[in-house]
Amino acid sequence: RYRKNAYLFIYYLIQFCGHSWILTNMTARFFSFGKDSVVDTFYAIGLVMQLCQSISLLELLHIYVGIESNHLLPRFLQLTERIIILFVVITSQEEVQEKYVVCVLFIFWNLLDMVRYTYSMLSVIGISYAVLTWLSQTLWMPIYPLCVLAEAFAIYQSLPYFESFGTYSTKLPFDLSIYFPYVLKIYLMMLFIGMYFTYSHLYSERRDVLGVFPIPKKKM
Repeated sequence: RYRKNAYLFIYYLIQFCGHSWILTNMTARFFSFGKDSVVDTFYAIGLVMQLCQSISLLELLHIYVGIESNHLLPRFLQLTERIIILFVVITSQEEVQEKYVVCVLFIFWNLLDMVRYTYSMLSVIGISYAVLTWLSQTLWMPIYPLCVLAEAFAIYQSLPYFESFGTYSTKLPFDLSIYFPYVLKIYLMMLFIGMYFTYSHLYSERRDVLGVFPIPKKKM
């Protein structure tokens, strides 16, 4: 148990440091260069963001082997969303990397992850703060739907480039072919279905963690 907690603490600490660096860097660049820094967001911090998201795939292994107590499918859906948007949609199209939506997505992702990893890191060593617990179970409620909308908008903006350059579109034997913009459009619909499922799970988890605070009745 000690080794498991030590490993999880180090993992959460690494993720917290990575996402903190990204958000701090974005803030410093904005105050230094203004709106010009928004266009260069991916070039400045894209590599670190890719590294953090790649490492986060370990969380699926944590849940599978029982190191981390969580539901596998909701976490899989959340990670899949980010991996597809970051590596397939944004990284593969240089024109998309300069869009404002990339900066917005990075802000949303890092806000959620900074709070989540801080809460998880302290929980492993038995430290709990009521405010942090409430924030970790509440911040996602307005931000997660905005994340999905931003992800959908990033896909929408990428479609013309996938159509023009034919990225990931390929021909198969027997006169079959894969036209990747159609795949993205199908995934766009699945994105909102997955959002409903994930939102329901997170809300149920929030209810279990925070509990119901009974209101004391006044004596007559």
